[in-house]
Amino acid sequence: MAIGKDIIELQNKIGYVFKDISFLDTALTHLSYTNEMRSRGISAGSNERLEFLGDAVLQMIVSEYLYENYRRSREGALTKLRQRIVCESTLSEIAVKIGLGQYLNLGRGEDAGGGRNRPKLLADALEALIAAVYLDSNDLAGASTEVVLKLFKDVLEDGIIKHNTDYKTKLQQLVEQDGGAELEYRLILESGPDHNKCFTVAAYVNNNEVGRGTAGKIQQAEMEAARMALKLFGVAT
Repeated sequence: MAIGKDIIELQNKIGYVFKDISFLDTALTHLSYTNEMRSRGISAGSNERLEFLGDAVLQMIVSEYLYENYRRSREGALTKLRQRIVCESTLSEIAVKIGLGQYLNLGRGEDAGGGRNRPKLLADALEALIAAVYLDSNDLAGASTEVVLKLFKDVLEDGIIKHNTDYKTKLQQLVEQDGGAELEYRLILESGPDHNKCFTVAAYVNNNEVGRGTAGKIQQAEMEAARMALKLFGVAT
């Protein structure tokens, strides 16, 4: 099993120290290893059940994050965004980023066949790891959420940008339907100290203001202006 320095390194990477290290050991143990041990008469659990639980825990944490941070978005938009965030490719990328493959307990055949780099295997292991944190901490709203938000930070922030960019894309597409129309964004007001700036941006179509947004970043203000313009034009956002 993965012990000692390896486990300490992994715990540092995810920002959580296990009280019961057996949860972590199980999360890192693939069925191929379990079957190999059983063939030798040695009992060993696998991370399959943890994977099942981890998927549910991850879905819940990401769903709550989106619910709180996308207050104007409807159910369908939130579902699509969650699907882009909680998917095999994203999970495997995060697993690779923390080097999860090197900590896994694999059977010899699976290891020789490149299991440590297999996307699905890595994605499943990451879900199992999240479940292990949940069970060890017994606190969905605390440690589990902190670990998930730490691991998924870049993905969630990228999701916000892509989600909000849809407003600007939708508005641009709408304006392009009128061949002679021109869309532009203008900075109307900038206020506040350097460490806490506030920007107000207006969206114009053929020099007519159609939407206005205020935010801590110009790009976010433009997104809000586009959303308001779409609302003005009767387009669902």
